[in-house]
Amino acid sequence: MIDVIVPEEQEGTKAVVRSWLRQVGDLVFENEPLVELETDKVTQEVPAPASGVLAEIVLDTDAEAVPGAVLARISAEEEPVRAERSAEREVEGRSAQPSEERASTSLSTNEVGASLETRLSPSVRRALQQHGIDPSRIQGTGRDGRITREDVDRCVAEATVVSVGEPSTAQPRQFSPQDIPHDRMRLTIAENMARAVAEQPHVTAVFEADFTAVAAHKAAMAAKGVKLSYTAYIVKAVAEAMAVAPAINGRWEKDRIAISPTIDIGVGTALGEKGLVVPVVKDAGSLSLEQIGAKLDDLTRRARDGKLERSEVSGGSFTISNHGVSGSLLAAPIILHQGQAAILGVGKLEKRVVVRTVNGRDAMLIHPMAYVTLTIDHRVVDGHQTNAWLTRFVEILESWPPA
Repeated sequence: MIDVIVPEEQEGTKAVVRSWLRQVGDLVFENEPLVELETDKVTQEVPAPASGVLAEIVLDTDAEAVPGAVLARISAEEEPVRAERSAEREVEGRSAQPSEERASTSLSTNEVGASLETRLSPSVRRALQQHGIDPSRIQGTGRDGRITREDVDRCVAEATVVSVGEPSTAQPRQFSPQDIPHDRMRLTIAENMARAVAEQPHVTAVFEADFTAVAAHKAAMAAKGVKLSYTAYIVKAVAEAMAVAPAINGRWEKDRIAISPTIDIGVGTALGEKGLVVPVVKDAGSLSLEQIGAKLDDLTRRARDGKLERSEVSGGSFTISNHGVSGSLLAAPIILHQGQAAILGVGKLEKRVVVRTVNGRDAMLIHPMAYVTLTIDHRVVDGHQTNAWLTRFVEILESWPPA
């Protein structure tokens, strides 16, 4: 028997089994998608580690999938695999027959429906029955046109509900055009948000940062051919500010506050309609500004291309939510990762009138400004540490040396 294991590294705070793509007794092939796992961030497919027969499903649909747990077991038998390949070749041979001959051996409508039903996972079948959806009306996006749970959720959201089978006493829920039915990812996000706030006492402090010095340095570097984003400066300032309050880079444990040995900074990256991913700049404290900029460019590009490794979106000790890029002036993000004690929010950078002392007199000037917030787990750090960290963070940004 060969165990199918939940990946050790995954994006999101909790994973559940969303649907099985094969059932006990089915033939499976190495690297073929076997089961879908869902977190509050993504849905991922776990492939079969070997070819054989799916002998046992250990974690059924909706079960929590803890990293390293056994999902299923495969019996690595060669004969069934060879038989399946032989059957595939036979099917391919029949597909080459003339159209008239193929038509004489085609399945009836009822047989097609029965064949489709056998390809549905238990999770998908239950969802179809719950909402009264005819599976033949759904264009599957899974492997070989298989209908996935996301396909059903999308169908429900589009209100394409049709009758299937015999009428049931329990009528499917009707949605108005304005309603947005919950999908599994939204429910998972809601659960994790509620858990985070319930378990971690959140406190948020608000400061204001003047980006005049950073903007000047950024422009000077661009003139030299080195293009840097404001996020690169923020990551660098975050790493340097940890020196005044190391617990900000820690986490709550039952018997201690555990301080991370490295400063691993996650940066929220929007993926449009696909949601949000948080790639991690590992050991940012040891990197130069230029190295951070290059790393961010690489991570962001591959995040939007869907090519990040799981190890690159896990293991962060601190998170930055640069919500200002979408126009927000002020926000207090929630600490979603239980292994972290704080999250930085950075608002929209905009020109504002500020009062500064010029030649001994107060003067009104126009500077690029942004509100910054630090939301902390109050079990780990207190107000004076929070304010000391923010003071140092803002000081680093405002006193950035010329290029």
